[in-house]
Amino acid sequence: MTALRLYNTLTRQKEELRPVREDIVRIYSCGPTVYRYVHIGNLRTFMLPDLLRRSLEYLGYRTEQVMNITDVGHLTDDTFDRGEDKMLVSARLEHKSPKEIAAYYTQAFMTDAALVNIRAADHNPRASQYIAQMIELIEKLIARGHAYEVGGTVYYDIASFPAYGRLSRNSTDKLLAGARGEVDPRKHHPGDFTLWKAAGEHRLQVWPSPWGPGFPGWHIECSAMSMSLLGETFDIHTGGADNVFPHHEAELAQSEGVTGHRVVNHWMHGGLLMLSGARMAKSAGNFFRVTELVDQGFDPLAFRYLALQAKYRTTLNFSTEGLAGADRALAMLRRRVGEWSTGSDDSSQGREFEDFEARFRAALADDLDLPAAMALVSEVTHSNLPAARRAELLRRWDRVLGLDLDRVAPDIELPAGAEALLEAREKARTAGDFETSDRLRNELAAMGMTVTDTPEGQRWKNAPHK
Repeated sequence: MTALRLYNTLTRQKEELRPVREDIVRIYSCGPTVYRYVHIGNLRTFMLPDLLRRSLEYLGYRTEQVMNITDVGHLTDDTFDRGEDKMLVSARLEHKSPKEIAAYYTQAFMTDAALVNIRAADHNPRASQYIAQMIELIEKLIARGHAYEVGGTVYYDIASFPAYGRLSRNSTDKLLAGARGEVDPRKHHPGDFTLWKAAGEHRLQVWPSPWGPGFPGWHIECSAMSMSLLGETFDIHTGGADNVFPHHEAELAQSEGVTGHRVVNHWMHGGLLMLSGARMAKSAGNFFRVTELVDQGFDPLAFRYLALQAKYRTTLNFSTEGLAGADRALAMLRRRVGEWSTGSDDSSQGREFEDFEARFRAALADDLDLPAAMALVSEVTHSNLPAARRAELLRRWDRVLGLDLDRVAPDIELPAGAEALLEAREKARTAGDFETSDRLRNELAAMGMTVTDTPEGQRWKNAPHK
């Protein structure tokens, strides 16, 4: 079993993973709020725990993952507990019940996640199924002086938890300065957040509680579901960078306020996906659903290939040009693996093979350095390893990469030598060497191939027979 070092958002440094239980790594991942389709920025976030699990298993660990489904309590302004419940907004707009909305968009999420080879979690609890556990936690927080009730609404008192703000590096002064609009005067502090909210008139999702009819706050849901399924101490909590505050800051305060000890050992957060310099978000309307990429002719795993080029903690800029390049590179890689797999099984050069394998494992163990792993993929394709050994290594690594390298490339079979000419032509175009580019196009035409330049890059097909 290979030792693994992971960056911990809480401590701002890489730390060795030491599982609470030696036989398994337990992971909680913040899942989707199922009021709309997820976009590819969401899928990048959900890809993090998938790559984490695949890497852990490749390195010899067993894993157990919980990814929740939020089907109640996520307000349109989650920073200051204001606005409408996102589920109810969609229910009203689509003339459906909240249950119908949740069922439809949960299935859509599962379908879209599968398109980019995100494996299903071991458990997908729905928030609405854990109301009793949430009420129990809230009662304990009140009893321990961490929460107070006003008019049927229960707030978490952040002043009762001195460590509040350490995950996001927010102070109470910053929270006060960040308060927008009119602050609920019933709160002791503007930063106090809702654990249970009294139901207003005509509210569709309502549950009885010791404080009257109402519904849970978003943050308490994850504390209840994570500790119910994984216990009061577990190994890793994942989410997007946008979850750090307020969601995970509040979750940490709730969970530790109830237990009196550290609950999550490692907090891992994935970087955001940007489109034209702005964060991709459903609220902003600047997003793509993965099925839209498929409709444009791209392999959905080209997006996964693109995401593997950047470290999970960094911001990734998305463009159709970049996706087109990833689509071509993936198709070419699959073609090579298919061609090499038909070669003779030559077990020579074992030392070089094992060196590649050791370097791949080291990249995974260094905070999931997938860009380094992808650089090794390129190195192997141009190495002196026998063809069958190259295919064996790449197929083995694909257990982590999840690119379906054994899938037969859907495009045309290239004539001998054409692949090298296409690569050389792409480099010439990128460098602005159009004389070389035109010459290589003519050489490809002589092989029976028609090459067309598009804004997304070169496309090719067999020339029609005369």
